[in-house]
Amino acid sequence: MSDAGSENGDEKTGPVLGVYEGERNQDKQRHGKGKNTFPNGDIYEGQYVNGKRSGEGNYTWKQGHKYSGTYEDNARSGIGLFVYPDGSKYKGGFLNGKKHGSGVYVYANGDVYQGDFSEDIKHGQGTYTYANGSKKQGSWVQGKLVGPGAIIHADHEILGSFVDNDNMLSPVELHFFKTGYKKHVTDLAAVGMTIPAQ
Repeated sequence: MSDAGSENGDEKTGPVLGVYEGERNQDKQRHGKGKNTFPNGDIYEGQYVNGKRSGEGNYTWKQGHKYSGTYEDNARSGIGLFVYPDGSKYKGGFLNGKKHGSGVYVYANGDVYQGDFSEDIKHGQGTYTYANGSKKQGSWVQGKLVGPGAIIHADHEILGSFVDNDNMLSPVELHFFKTGYKKHVTDLAAVGMTIPAQ
């Protein structure tokens, strides 16, 4: 039989059967709707195709993680919702078990990232919104905010080129929304940034 194992948190493990209740195909593989309770306490309930999780399903880890969405070949693939024990959650695309494509990640502290992911990390265009309403917009490369972007506050924005998640190259443009006042700023400390190391 090609029964697959528990997802063991966010990582896959070798085959572990557990207790299965549900439909099977002519080869006695899990096929159709079913529920599997793994020896470690994890539970999967959803669709199987030829012994593998495929289609819509819900996976609940003993540690408190929960996933609801699509599977392909035993891996989270397609659109889904992943909820972590600390209350943070991700809704969006998955590929081969990892966050991939467009999605929204809500952190336990109330911060939100909405944008692109690749291989479980921020990669591509996105907006990071802090719980206080301030935002960073731009392009992430392997989890790092780099290149043209903006830091947006309630009454003003700072436009420039990010060199890391918190700092931009000098000069930056400061723009106040209410008055329309714009100013080029070369002293990055004046806008709360440090001078990036060269």
